[in-house]
Amino acid sequence: MTRICNCCGIDVHAHIVPAEFPSYLKGALPRGWPSMESADACHKTIVIDGKNYRTLGQACWNGPTRIADMDDMGVRIQALSPMPELFGYWMDLDPAIDLSRYLNDTIAELIAGSDGRFCGLGTVPLQDLNAAIVELHRVVKDLGFAGVEIGSNVNAAAIGDPRFLPFFKEAEALGAAVFVHAVRPAGMDRLFGPGQLQQIIAYPTDVGLAAASVITSNMLQNAPDLRIGFSHGGGTLASLLPRMDEGWRVFPAVKDAIFQQPSLQAKALFYDALVYDPMTLRHITSMFGDTQLFVGTDYPFNFHERSPLSRIEEAFEDAAIQERLAHANAARFLGLSGVRQ
Repeated sequence: MTRICNCCGIDVHAHIVPAEFPSYLKGALPRGWPSMESADACHKTIVIDGKNYRTLGQACWNGPTRIADMDDMGVRIQALSPMPELFGYWMDLDPAIDLSRYLNDTIAELIAGSDGRFCGLGTVPLQDLNAAIVELHRVVKDLGFAGVEIGSNVNAAAIGDPRFLPFFKEAEALGAAVFVHAVRPAGMDRLFGPGQLQQIIAYPTDVGLAAASVITSNMLQNAPDLRIGFSHGGGTLASLLPRMDEGWRVFPAVKDAIFQQPSLQAKALFYDALVYDPMTLRHITSMFGDTQLFVGTDYPFNFHERSPLSRIEEAFEDAAIQERLAHANAARFLGLSGVRQ
């Protein structure tokens, strides 16, 4: 079997949580403002609205710990993005802006101390387009980030909704990558069982809906050079596409509304390879094309891919495909210069 070069992967899907959050000094504590409480020497618990949200290990905020783990995983560069629950779309605007800026500054500090091992996918307060565009400019122009991470929905609004198009056109103009991650997904009322089923089942469902909304809204017709990628292998999109194509052929109203065949549009989007199964990875690669997928691990949370390059090697024997999925596609998506492709 062909082997991918050791420690050459570029991981587009990896999260941070700051070790601390500042006290809110502008009045009463706003809804959604997080804090951290020590759990033990190596762990802290993030508290939101008086409830323990998740207990986290130091890899969330400690650069050397991350880099050691990256070496073990074969990852050379990691794109840092916030834990999705910190997007703050549901917060009042002023504290949401403050939180976004703090998270982005935290990512910038980690990048500065990483000797080139990290790059940034920041966050923006997407509940307000003007504020989101201001912070988009700051993270790209001032902080030098590759782009931003956004949610699969914004307070239940589909990201393909035309109201968000000015933001995506601005990202296109700046050459900023946009990585879409599931957040507060639809359908939780239909799930029965432990809360972790949100990550297992509801996340990929919401990501699939988000990607479908980009296709059905003709976003790339309006922003043809936008680089937009989707977490969790595009979620359910690969399974929806044959049905979307058939509906596009059968229903005149659908064909009139969607300007290009859905499966062709899907090949212009990007996706991470986080599907935990070589057969599924081969399937989504056949649907989307081997130029559109890249490594994503969901590091450092428990439910993450620990051997991303081995998974690619198991799925594909072709060395050129392995190289594209391991690092070349990610470098193109992130706009990384000086990275071997």
